[in-house]
Amino acid sequence: MNKVKLKHFLKDLFRKRGEKKADLQLIVLISFLTVFGLLMIFSAGVSLGWQKFGDSYFFVKHQILFGLLPGLFLFVILSKIDYFKLKSLATPMLFISIILLVLVYIPGIGSGYGTSRSWINFFGFSLQPSEIVKLTFLIYLVAWLSEKGEKRLKDLHQGFLPFVIVLFVVMLLIFFQPDTGSMSIIVLTSLIVFFVAGGSLMHLSWVSALGFSGLWLVIKFSSYRAERLTTFLHPELDPLGNGYHINQALLAVGSGGFWGRGFGHSRQKFAYLPESAGDSIFAIIAEELGFIVSAALIIAFIFLMLRVLKIAQRCNEPFGRLLAIGIVSWFVIQAFINIAAITGLLPLTGVPLPFISYGGTALMTCLAASGILVNISRQVDLE
Repeated sequence: MNKVKLKHFLKDLFRKRGEKKADLQLIVLISFLTVFGLLMIFSAGVSLGWQKFGDSYFFVKHQILFGLLPGLFLFVILSKIDYFKLKSLATPMLFISIILLVLVYIPGIGSGYGTSRSWINFFGFSLQPSEIVKLTFLIYLVAWLSEKGEKRLKDLHQGFLPFVIVLFVVMLLIFFQPDTGSMSIIVLTSLIVFFVAGGSLMHLSWVSALGFSGLWLVIKFSSYRAERLTTFLHPELDPLGNGYHINQALLAVGSGGFWGRGFGHSRQKFAYLPESAGDSIFAIIAEELGFIVSAALIIAFIFLMLRVLKIAQRCNEPFGRLLAIGIVSWFVIQAFINIAAITGLLPLTGVPLPFISYGGTALMTCLAASGILVNISRQVDLE
């Protein structure tokens, strides 16, 4: 590609259709969640960072270097490039999703933590493909749904079966890692955008029935998943074994009371609560900052959802509308699953709290998706 062609390509890439100002409320909400997450990782990771790496600030520095900085770069790029151009990248996005998930199973590239094999290593850097796939697969799915149209989506052979087949392939690759939490989020988000795009409610009921049946079989024939369900129902039966994590989380949440112990004054983060800076960080928030701030965080996610739904409502073309709904559904569903698990309302699944929990890949992907939301907000009238 010569210089003239490259110049025209870039000019076309960054050309907007009726661009307006980015939505300030949306940017403020995303900024608040990101900064709050870094502050809580700074506090929650102090003890574990010192124990594992001899550096109390290891986790927050790692989050900034491998999550925040690449995430901000993607945020800026994706907020500037016309989001509609992503539609032409839908098929490559699908292939990227599948390749990333397959790489997890290749010896020397894929790596594990505990019983899960969900990471890939490149030149000393690690990525969690399932986090990236939440965005890349969503872009593919939304592009496909927006092209089909409501009439064809309601057709069994043209809409429902192709949707189920491609979703099943991605779901299967994540299931065997195993990463039930990420699989659940991708499936639920996909079902929401399929329904909003015009999919048949009866077809969705079939999927739901099959899903619950499959979940029952998985729990029945998988000992560790059966143990997780038993622990969820009766955490008091094995307080030092399978029930240890949830009991320590509930202890942290309960001991925070209304106002909390104070920022930095958690006791549970000192080798009591597993994954204190990661999946369990909401328990540290509740312990240190109390009910008021914990409730405010939940309200922030609700405000984010309402704001993005307003943006989606004002979007006059299906690709942007479905993409906005899909992204905010992913954020809110994931936040709900994380908080519900930590407070004993759902079984623990190892799902991070969006923007808040430690995890470079997760934060990077959330910021990239947020850049797309800001991009969409530039091209709708919110007045």
